[in-house]
Amino acid sequence: MASGQRERAQAAAITPGGRAPGAGGEATAASPSERVRALFGGHRLSPAQRRIAQFLTDHLTEAAFLSITELAERVGVSQPSVTRFASSLGFSGYPALREALQPIALSAVAGAPGEGEEQHRNELQSAIDAEIENLMSLRRALADPDRIVGIGHELARSVPLTVLGLRISVSLAEYFAYAARRIHPDVRVVTRGGSVAYDGLLQAREAGGTWVLAFAMPRHAKETLAVVRAAHGVGLRVALITDLALGPLVDEADEVFTAGTGSRLVFDSYAAPGLLSAGILQAIADADPERTQARLEKYEHAAEQNDVFLEE
Repeated sequence: MASGQRERAQAAAITPGGRAPGAGGEATAASPSERVRALFGGHRLSPAQRRIAQFLTDHLTEAAFLSITELAERVGVSQPSVTRFASSLGFSGYPALREALQPIALSAVAGAPGEGEEQHRNELQSAIDAEIENLMSLRRALADPDRIVGIGHELARSVPLTVLGLRISVSLAEYFAYAARRIHPDVRVVTRGGSVAYDGLLQAREAGGTWVLAFAMPRHAKETLAVVRAAHGVGLRVALITDLALGPLVDEADEVFTAGTGSRLVFDSYAAPGLLSAGILQAIADADPERTQARLEKYEHAAEQNDVFLEE
């Protein structure tokens, strides 16, 4: 029986050096929402500041013309919180931030004939729309997949391969490791910080490992930074999947791949980081196709022998 997963791996193989179909080599103009998010990108925001940022993104055409008092009331924060938010982005104050937002808001009005429909979205639809924007941004970033192909080869050669994810990032790390074990001979997961993480990193390096793939989603924990530094301390290189463009975590990593997280609901969602993870898994599979095929066939045989899955 042929392995459906193996067929998927072969059919989805990444073509190095290519561009997305229809891209035509031309850059796609950033949407108003992306231009607003660019103002916030790379800045460490408190929960209250993230609420302000989300409100400005979701209600740009209105929010860009509100007074500081009106904005604070609409978001449910204090006026000093709005002022600190503007300052944290590098503006002299809220008026300077508003001045930067207003041209973006006007361009959104000029180019948005469907704005009436926008006002009738419910919260879940708004969250989905935000994730679609994250995915579209990731699509543009991966128009040239050479970096993904390159890190796939590096991670494929690292035996063992360590996957790191602490706190909220545990789920992404465990998903990646679960799938990677089907195509990679030795995958180890670190989901606890402190001395336990250090022991795991040291053992992986002594066993011949060269790379750690780390996940760091908001809110970014200090212990993640400590473990990344510990990985370098024992001689491992670090590839980081995160939503950050700047900051100490990014500065410490050897390779950084960014994907936006959905922050519209009370808990973040990870459509873009999840898809980016699947892309890197594909690149690992592509890096050694003979090993990938052999391991997937062996897995399918074992699954059949042990009657693991339901008939579909």
